[in-house]
Amino acid sequence: MGRPFGVPVYVAPSWFLVAALITWVFGGQLDRVLPELGAARYLVSLFFAVAFYASVLIHELAHTVAAIRFKLPVRRIQLQFFGGVSEIEKEAETPGREFVLAFVGPLLSLVLAGLFYLAMKPVEPDTVPGVLLAGLMISNLIVAIFNLLPGLPLDGGRMLRAVVWKITGKPMSGTIAAAWVGRALALSVLIGLPLLNQSGALGSGNEDISGMDTVTDALLAAILAAIIWTGAGNSLRMARLREHLPELRARTLTRRAVPVETDTPLSEALRRANAAGARALVIVDADGNPLSLVREAAIVGVPEHRRPWVAVSGLAQDLTDGMRVSAELAGEELLDTLRATPATEYLVVEETGEIYGVLSAADVERAFVKAMARPS
Repeated sequence: MGRPFGVPVYVAPSWFLVAALITWVFGGQLDRVLPELGAARYLVSLFFAVAFYASVLIHELAHTVAAIRFKLPVRRIQLQFFGGVSEIEKEAETPGREFVLAFVGPLLSLVLAGLFYLAMKPVEPDTVPGVLLAGLMISNLIVAIFNLLPGLPLDGGRMLRAVVWKITGKPMSGTIAAAWVGRALALSVLIGLPLLNQSGALGSGNEDISGMDTVTDALLAAILAAIIWTGAGNSLRMARLREHLPELRARTLTRRAVPVETDTPLSEALRRANAAGARALVIVDADGNPLSLVREAAIVGVPEHRRPWVAVSGLAQDLTDGMRVSAELAGEELLDTLRATPATEYLVVEETGEIYGVLSAADVERAFVKAMARPS
C-alpha cells in the first residue's frame, strides 16, 4: 500500500473478508436509518469499511512512530482480520518506553473518536455524513477501549507487562502476568460477549434477538477469543525466545577446523582433522587465506574406499562475504547474520581475521531448540 515513515504497509487477504462483512452489516444498519438510499447504501458501507481501516492504520502508525523514535526497527505494518499489527523487531529497552510504545495506539484512537465527535456537531444526524461520522466515532472508541484491556496481545496487555516489569525488574515476569491475564480475557470474551448481547446490555432488546443473531454472536466471540488466546501464547513463546537468545554464541558453537590445500585427498584431510580433534575443514591458498569450506554433507556422501582419490576441492563451497562471521556474534545479531546469507556452514573468524573455526547451521538450530526446551 505504501511506505509511510519508510515502513511498508501490507493488506492481508483476510482484510477483504472483514471489509465485505463490515459492508454487509453496516449496510443493514443504513437500511433502517436511511431507507431511501436503496442499493447505494452498500457503497456508503464500503466507504465506511475503508475509512475504518484507515483509522486502524493511523493507530498502528502511532506505534510505528514511537518505535522509530526509540530506535527500534519496524519490519512492516499489516492490516488483517480484526485490525492491524506493527511488527516491531526488538523489545523496548525500558519498561517506561514499553508503556509509551503500547499506549500511543489507543491514545490516537481516542483522539480520532474525539475528532469525529466534534465533526458530528454541525451535521444533521439522519444524513449520510452524520451516520458515517457517528459510525467512525463509535468504532474508534471501541478500538481504543478494546485495546486498553489488560491482556496480551492487546496494547493494554503490553502496558500491564511494562508495569509488572517496572515493579519486579524482570521483563519475563511482566510477559507471564500479561499473557495469563490475556488468556483469562479470552475466556471472558468467549462466555461473556454472547451473554451480554442476549441480555440487551450491548444495545439490542431481547425481542430483537433471533436464533441467527445468537449463532453470529457466539461465532464472533469464539473468533475473538481464539485470536486473543493465540496471541497471548505467541507472546509467551517470543519472550522465552528473546530470553534464551543470548545463550547462542558463535564462539561456543563453532567447530574446530583444520586448514587444508585445494588438492589434498579427502582421506588425508580427515586424518589431519582427527589428529587435531577438529570437526571441520577449511581450504586455504598457499598464503593460508581461506578460500572455501568443505561441506559436511558432501563428506558423508563419499564412500570410505573412494576418499583417497577424491580431492577436498570437489566437495567445497566457495566463501562469500556473508559466510564470514565474527566469533564475537551472539543472540539476535548472530541469527540476523545467518538469515541474511543462508548456508549450511560459515567460516568464523577473529577480529584480526584469523580463522577460528566453522559454524554449522545445524549446530545453531540444535542449540536453539535445546535452549527453548529449558524452563525460564
